[in-house]
Amino acid sequence: MAEAIRLRSVTKTYTRAGEALRVLDELDLDMDGGTFYALMGPSGSGKTTLLNLVGGLDHADGGSVQVGAVDLTRLDGNALAQWRAENCGFVFQGFNLLPVLSARENVELPLLLAPLSRSQRREQAERALELVGLKDRMDHKPRELSGGQEQRVAIARAIATDPQVILADEPTGDLDRTTADAVLTLLQRLNRELGKTILMVTHDPQAASYADQVIHLDKGKLGRIDDNRKAAGRS
Repeated sequence: MAEAIRLRSVTKTYTRAGEALRVLDELDLDMDGGTFYALMGPSGSGKTTLLNLVGGLDHADGGSVQVGAVDLTRLDGNALAQWRAENCGFVFQGFNLLPVLSARENVELPLLLAPLSRSQRREQAERALELVGLKDRMDHKPRELSGGQEQRVAIARAIATDPQVILADEPTGDLDRTTADAVLTLLQRLNRELGKTILMVTHDPQAASYADQVIHLDKGKLGRIDDNRKAAGRS
């Protein structure tokens, strides 16, 4: 079973133009493993900051961020980087693919940190591309792919290491509605068929409808939580 995520009294403050801005304010939040969550709220509500803390890309100023048995706030830089490489996959709005590399080579990038041979990396990358329906495009460079295909390559890269958590920051923000729905259906499949825990930041209510639960943040505090499964009659 995928590991749960627990945040307790989490605070995060940034300094901008000499002024302290508290983005997360004593936030308490429990998230079950193997669940697809959408994070919503106005700009500045702390959505992306929360995503970065759960993924070990940033450190909380106070409180604890726990994924399974690991309290990320107790890890130093090297240990946090190692944990992140083994446990998290990241999907961003801008795809972040290297234009000089093929789809397969882009997917292989996170595998360079794993103790795998070249042939093992290739096999694992091809398996990830097959899962997202792009094995026939594995030798194509990003400029030879559509936006939706690029995002699917980015998702393949995120799952190549078989992480327990996938963190997606506005993954459909640059896509048209039809392509966005295809990407969201893919994320939903990864959750339901492979049991991945997914946290997705979005401003789009239709994108959020693909999630099991929608967590609303406002000024760094927890608002309401909508359960899409109950609304749809799912368990």
